[in-house]
Amino acid sequence: MTAMFGDPVLPGFRPDPSVCRVGADYYLVTSSFEWFPGLPVFHSRDLVNWRRLGSALDRPSQLGLDGCEPSRGLFAPTIRHHDGVFHLVCTLMDGAGHFVVTATDPAGPWSQPHWLDGEGFDPSLFFDDDGRAWFTAARVVDEAAGFTEIWMREYLPGERRLTGPEHVLWSGSRPGARWSEAPHLYRIDGTYLLLTAEGGTDVDHSVVAARAGHVTGPYVGAPDNPVLPPSTGPVTCTGHADLVQTPNGDWRAVLLGVRPGSALGRETFLAWIAWDDGWPVFSPVVHTDLRRPLHDDFTGLSPDWSALRTPRTPFWTTGDDGLHLGLRPERLGERTTPSLLVRPQLHPDCDVSTELHFTPGAPDEQAGLAVVLDDDTHLLFLRTAEGLSLFHGRKVLARTPAPPGPARLGVRIRGFGHTFAHAAPDGAWQDLATLEATFLTPLFTSVQLGLYATSNGRPSTARARFAWFDVTYPGPTP
Repeated sequence: MTAMFGDPVLPGFRPDPSVCRVGADYYLVTSSFEWFPGLPVFHSRDLVNWRRLGSALDRPSQLGLDGCEPSRGLFAPTIRHHDGVFHLVCTLMDGAGHFVVTATDPAGPWSQPHWLDGEGFDPSLFFDDDGRAWFTAARVVDEAAGFTEIWMREYLPGERRLTGPEHVLWSGSRPGARWSEAPHLYRIDGTYLLLTAEGGTDVDHSVVAARAGHVTGPYVGAPDNPVLPPSTGPVTCTGHADLVQTPNGDWRAVLLGVRPGSALGRETFLAWIAWDDGWPVFSPVVHTDLRRPLHDDFTGLSPDWSALRTPRTPFWTTGDDGLHLGLRPERLGERTTPSLLVRPQLHPDCDVSTELHFTPGAPDEQAGLAVVLDDDTHLLFLRTAEGLSLFHGRKVLARTPAPPGPARLGVRIRGFGHTFAHAAPDGAWQDLATLEATFLTPLFTSVQLGLYATSNGRPSTARARFAWFDVTYPGPTP
């Protein structure tokens, strides 16, 4: 029972993974918090190479993230398949709570949310062999102490609602256990297995297991809990695991982990599962994720791009000449939806650049490159009326005159080291400033890279055009 190591199968902002299999196909979802579209859905045939299908919440009519605080919103989904229908449960934190959306095709469209009763977070579904289904979730008993418990009610798939009495299944592997959460139930060889996370989603994160002869318990913990202890590296914070059986009968687990020393936050890793007296044993895994350079010329908008909260009307267009962002009064630092499109940073070391076609027509008009952890924590390299300006929040860190015409803007990222540079379209790069941006250290989310435009509180009809967006990687590509 050793800690994880290696590279993630889904790098970057991909926390709280959940997986299910239908035939030879695997489907996976992750948390998305305050970002839209919500709950990204992925497909794979081998659990290693994943392709984005879309998102379960891709229409503003499904639910709103308006006013959502950073690292709140959509927490810890679970995806399951039963009788030809995919059921995805999640929690809208600081909102209406638990909900389920369904689809016959995981690429969508997914249904409107059906809201479910009950407290807490980290919901899950379990479809038993006898035709009954069960909903589980974690809820707080004593927040200051970190005490939680896992509860269950029966789920009626046809009616998309809960029914019957509530059962408390588990409160941790030992007295005083903290943050028992992320419950997932399985029936393996006639026995019910409950897998949970414990210790909080940080360096004490772990996976614990318990078993019962009846779905409602009582559950007895593994004698060697945690079955995946806290990791000391090179990947830490491992936990929030979900098991899946392969077509040949083997077992795997997807789980989150963190590569320390970077702004990548919680990513999705893969583990092989062996069994010891009916208990899961997490084996170490080595997988090298290919660093594939990105060139996006915006002939369309890839599903990997996200907006902050729910855009009620599109503020962007794409076409043969690139991406156009409308300058809107909203700005980063407010609990609104600014004119911002981002995609996750996938590796600790990368080079990011874009070509900006924009001249401010008013003093408050700005557009350019964004490195964003959340509303309150970001770096912006913008064309402004005063020149090319580097901002930390609203504080100007560096500035240089802007030549007329288009400009290339870039940032070289090496861990937390960020060097911002600029160039004419056919000129050499010139460094503007270098800083150690440890303030970008993630908690629930992670750093994302993208494009931003604002008129800073004033109405504007101006638009900024970005001809392309590139991400490349230093050194040889494995």
